[in-house]
Order: sequence, then C-alpha cells, then structure tokens
Amino acid sequence: MTTVSAYSSRPIDEPSAVSAVFDAGAEHEQVVFCSDPASGLRAIIAIYSTALGPALGGTRFYPYASESAALADALALSRAMAYKAACAGLDLGGGKAVIIGDPARDSSEALLRAYGRFVASLGGRYITACDVGTYVEDMDLVARESRWVVGRSPAHGGSGDSGVLTAYGVFEGMRASAARVWGSASLAGRSVAVSGVGKVGARLIEHLLADGASVLASDVNPATIARLRDRYPEVEIVDDPDALIGVAADVYSPCALGGVLTEETVGRLRAKVVCGGANNQLAHPGVDKLLAEAGILYAPDFVVNAGGLIQVADEIEGYRAERAKASASRIFQTTRSVFELAESEGQPPGVAAVTLAERRMTGIGRLRQILLP
Repeated sequence: MTTVSAYSSRPIDEPSAVSAVFDAGAEHEQVVFCSDPASGLRAIIAIYSTALGPALGGTRFYPYASESAALADALALSRAMAYKAACAGLDLGGGKAVIIGDPARDSSEALLRAYGRFVASLGGRYITACDVGTYVEDMDLVARESRWVVGRSPAHGGSGDSGVLTAYGVFEGMRASAARVWGSASLAGRSVAVSGVGKVGARLIEHLLADGASVLASDVNPATIARLRDRYPEVEIVDDPDALIGVAADVYSPCALGGVLTEETVGRLRAKVVCGGANNQLAHPGVDKLLAEAGILYAPDFVVNAGGLIQVADEIEGYRAERAKASASRIFQTTRSVFELAESEGQPPGVAAVTLAERRMTGIGRLRQILLP
C-alpha cells in the first residue's frame, strides 16, 4: 500500500503528480512531498520497501523540469535502491529523495536543515546520504536536524565521498563481466569507454589503468575533462559523450545520469560488455532483452554500483574502511551469481538481478512476521 503525505504550506504545483504515485508507484510504501517556502525547499522522499530494514538512499539535488519529472525519478531510484541493498546482502530497504532546484544556486544551510527536519519526521524509516548534487558537507548540515544521515564527512565520523567504493564495486563487477565473456577477470589489454568522469568515473579510470586497460572517456563538463587530461594524459578523450557510445571498445561504462541505453543506442553499441556506475541505465526494462539479443553482456547497474551504498551503510555500525571494502569486494561474486542465474533460468541479466533481490526481500523479509518480546 502506498501512503502519500504532503508536508507543505502551499498547494503542490502539479496535483497530477500525486495521482501519478498511484499509477507508477503503487508498489511503494510511502511517498512524501515536502515544502518549506521560506528556504525554497521543494523535495520528494520515496520509500519503496522496508522489508529488510529502514530504507536507505541518497538525496539528489537537480533542476527538474517539473514536479512530475522529479517524482518519476524518485520512484525509479528508490526501487533500484531496494534491489541494490538486497543484492548487496544488506539489512536495508530502498528509498530516495530528490530536491528540486539548481544546487549551485539554490542550496543553502536553511534549505538543507529544513530538509533534515522532514527526514527526521519519518522516525528512521528513511536514512539519507549523498547523491548527484549533494556532498558530504551537505549531509553534515542535514544531520544537524536529523540523526538518520550517513555519507558524512570523516570529521563527523563518516566515510566521506561514497564515490570511492562505488568505483571500486563497478571495477569488481567489470572484472566479473570480463571473466564471463573472455575467460579472464583481468581488464589488461581491454579497451573501456567511460562516459562521465565525475566522482565515480574518474576513480574507475584509476582502477582500469592500474589493471592494464586502455581507456577512452567523455564528459559534458569541460572542466572535468581538463582535470582528467592533467591527471591521466594517457586517456583518449572523445569530445561528444553521445559519440562515445558507438566507438570500438570492449566495454562501455556509463557513469553519468541514467536512461542512456535505448533501442537506438543499443543498435550503435560496439562493445561486448556494458558495466557502469550510473543508476537506471536502461531507458525501459525491455532494453535488457535487446542487449542480450545483440550479444552484449549487461552487468545490472544496481548490482555493480552498490559499493557506495555499502560504504555509507557501514557508518551505521561505526565506519571501518577495511570492513566496508571487504563487503564491496563481494560485488564480484554477486555479479557472477546474477549471470549464472540468468543462464540457468533463461532470463536477461537485469531480470535475473531483480529475481535475486526479490527472493531475498521475500525470504528474509518474512522473518519480521516472527514477533519479538
């Protein structure tokens, strides 16, 4: 059952967005619309599932074109977070929050602390962290109003930038993909096209170069590309991120925003493996089957990019870097298990990953029916 709450002193901009929850988000447990006009806060918190534990997911700060677009993103991302946590073996559910606005222009202490109050109002059902447009310093501000915050700065006992283990987990998933396609878990001698070289992509490139891969890269931000050129002059730069999709490379690694894999882009892909850090890479679930039919191995995004979730989730017990990295290392075996399940049940890898996640959510989640004193 979906619960829709509206914490607001003004009407929701698009009443149709609320009805859309029941159309597109009927499986979600709770969707909360939050507004604080004085600070400019407009946010949506979506909780997909708490079957395994409290819903953990980042806060995305982005200039959405409409409230409906923001809602659609929150619903899709929260579902992916539930599957990500389940496949990663965490006792956590899936949630996501989006703040509507341009973080460079609209972010402020008052806005972030107002958002923290809304997170606190959920009483621990939702734990927030960083995502696109938010940073550890922002989480430190949110945490001044709510204790349900991870992804904090090391100065406050946090693990810092979650891109560190996100990139490492993608690398481990890519190694598992290479073992599946070429019989070796090494990327040495392979070419990898990395689209998006921000917090995750740049760190992924470091792992790839250390393993002996050659790298092509692209990004929409010229400043990001300039930093990459300075740090890794051996990386070949492709000016147009859209053109990178069609270059001859062994692996295509989408590490920017989602939705890049469509019918059209699958037809242009020349890679044998797709494995990247972006969330919701498939424009729609049917693209998973198109990739399989094209002979392209897809490493499901919510499986391979779970390292960041694992990293910030470790803060709940008191962060230990060695323990978190050891947990992220298991992404290699989880990815292999997804490929094996896909083969044994005749499913595309994305469907197999969802099957794996839902089996755990059902099997472990039912234990909550055993009442404790």
